[in-house]
Amino acid sequence: MSEVVLENVTDVPALLLGHRLDVLAVNHLARALYDDFKGLPAGERNMARYLFLAPQARDLYVDWHETARENVGMLRLYASHHPRDPRLAQLAGELSAGDGDFRRWWSEHDVYQPTYGSKRYRHPFAGDLTLGFEAFTPIGEPDQTLGLYTVEPGSPSENALRMLAADGTVGSTRTDGTRA
Repeated sequence: MSEVVLENVTDVPALLLGHRLDVLAVNHLARALYDDFKGLPAGERNMARYLFLAPQARDLYVDWHETARENVGMLRLYASHHPRDPRLAQLAGELSAGDGDFRRWWSEHDVYQPTYGSKRYRHPFAGDLTLGFEAFTPIGEPDQTLGLYTVEPGSPSENALRMLAADGTVGSTRTDGTRA
């Protein structure tokens, strides 16, 4: 998928994930919603690592257990397509050693493929938000997932998202810190 696509998504958070839930690219609003991944070393820009090892993730997600369990299921789904991926095995080992919830859910072998739904956040700057999400697999990139987050027009979440949008520069940035 072209990273330029994210540059043109300006009204909603958007992020592109690889098959290990590596954060490949984010737009301005995704950087504002989540901690900015570009400040992390390349090997640490990962949603599962963020969910299980970053203390602020448990505060950000109101329904952290549900979201975290879904992410384990996504990793299990990807593991079924890439059973010999040493980096995936290393990530699962790191998360198993670092978090008991991950270890327990990983051993259950449940799979999950995101399509759509909603997530509730408690953002330290914008407050409470409820965002809908749609997950897409870009044509020609079966190991990637594009996540777009939306808000109900006129809702308090829309106002909170506008507040986040005003706090920074518009555009997308690759996780290596360069402009897309």
